[in-house]
Amino acid sequence: MAETAQWYVVHTYSGYENTVKATIEKTVESRHLQDQILAISIPMETVTEITESGSSKTYDRKVYPGYVLVKMVYSDDTWHVIKDVRGVTGFVGTSSNDPIPLTDEEVYQMGVEKREIVVNYAVGDTVRILDGPLSSFTGVVESIEVENNAVSVIVSMFGRETPVEFELDQVEVVSQ
Repeated sequence: MAETAQWYVVHTYSGYENTVKATIEKTVESRHLQDQILAISIPMETVTEITESGSSKTYDRKVYPGYVLVKMVYSDDTWHVIKDVRGVTGFVGTSSNDPIPLTDEEVYQMGVEKREIVVNYAVGDTVRILDGPLSSFTGVVESIEVENNAVSVIVSMFGRETPVEFELDQVEVVSQ
C-alpha cells in the first residue's frame, strides 16, 4: 500500500508547524496508521547570520512557514486524521476537501526526498549527453560533484573545448 502514498501540503496556523507534526505523529502511533501516514516533514534550512558585533549565529529556519508536508495514502480516514488536528486549517488544493498531491519533481525541488542517482562514470570517462540542447553530444567528464548533483563535461563545439555543467542523470557513459 505504500506505493500509492503521495506527499500533500497541509496549511497550519503560523507557528503551529511543530505542534501539528507532533500531534499527527502521536495520532499515527496510537491509531496504528503507520501504513497509511508514512512521513511528516517541516522543510528546514540552516542560516548563518553575522551580527553587528561581527560574531556569527547559526540557526534552523522553516523554508515554508505555515505548512507541513505529509506523505500519506489519501482516504477519508487519513483526511479526517489530519484535518482534525488542532492548528490545521486545511490541505492545499482546489478546496481543503480536495487536496492535490505534490508531483515527484516538486518533492525533489523542495528537498523533502532525495533521488538516488547511481553514478557509473568517473573523471576522464567519455559520456553521452541525454537531454537538453546538447543531447546526443559526447564529451569527457572533467569533474563530478555528487552532493550538488552536478557533473562538468568538456564538450567539443565548433572546434573548441567547452566545459558544460549537467545534472548527474543527464549523462551516461559511452560503452567502450
